[in-house]
Amino acid sequence: MLVFATSDKGGTGRSVTSCNVVYRRALQSSDVCYLDFDFGSPTAGAIFHINALVSGVPERGLHSYLLGKANDPVRYDVWTSSDRDSLRGRPPGAGRLVFHPGDSGGGEFSADRDVVRRCVNLLLRLDEEFELCLVDLSAGRSYATQIVLAATATPELAAVPYRWLIYHRWTRQHIIAAANLVNGRRGIIETGAELGHDRDRLSSAIRFVRTAVVDPDSTELAGLRAAQIAWLRDCNTDLQEIASGRRVGRTQMLGAVPLDPVLQWREQLISDNDVLTRHIANQATVDAFNTIAKRLFDDSAWEGL
Repeated sequence: MLVFATSDKGGTGRSVTSCNVVYRRALQSSDVCYLDFDFGSPTAGAIFHINALVSGVPERGLHSYLLGKANDPVRYDVWTSSDRDSLRGRPPGAGRLVFHPGDSGGGEFSADRDVVRRCVNLLLRLDEEFELCLVDLSAGRSYATQIVLAATATPELAAVPYRWLIYHRWTRQHIIAAANLVNGRRGIIETGAELGHDRDRLSSAIRFVRTAVVDPDSTELAGLRAAQIAWLRDCNTDLQEIASGRRVGRTQMLGAVPLDPVLQWREQLISDNDVLTRHIANQATVDAFNTIAKRLFDDSAWEGL
């Protein structure tokens, strides 16, 4: 399956959430691949804690491949390449975890015919090799989004299942921005239809992921004053109404990731060791990643809209 991850704004936690989702899916025994199509800032290597790839690679990255400067993009096995001790070594029962970095110092480029053709060929090959291929796109109405929309509209990829994850923080501005990215002018639905996608199929393949969500009833907020808790509950109610009115409500949501200090202070993969031994991350955050990783393949989570 191909999964495309994007957001209308930066700072949504799109990349760190996506990395944690593929990590959890690999721990669930699937072979997974992560592609860094954030061409302006290919920094997913830092999340996987591969020090040589914190800003992409100098050559043979995904930029080079799509632009015809490399025959095949370089790939890295996270289990053997990560410089973080708790990630090095493939856990028993885990699947493969492969990372395709972008090129350092790169930038956006247009979706011409040759670029789209190379993208099609790459996605076809990887879909045959991996159960899940997650493509992390640049934020907003980017060329990266246009490239994959054009690629998935081709006859060659017609039979390959694909899904979209739209990330947004649980704030008024981010909810509105995420809704516009999907349903607004020159948004994903409109652009996809212009490129040949069936509107209904594309729309049914899109779900939203809320990030940095604060639960007003969480025990971690016990130190707040009663008036502050009441205010948070009112804000949460307002946000739920805004989301529902803009078709970003619960029926369109695949999952929600709670606010976690580790993700706020240091974007990284959260291991079981971080929760159970070091006690620096919350079990609820891992549960959220596991839920999203499972729901990606649960058809019932993509029905009913």
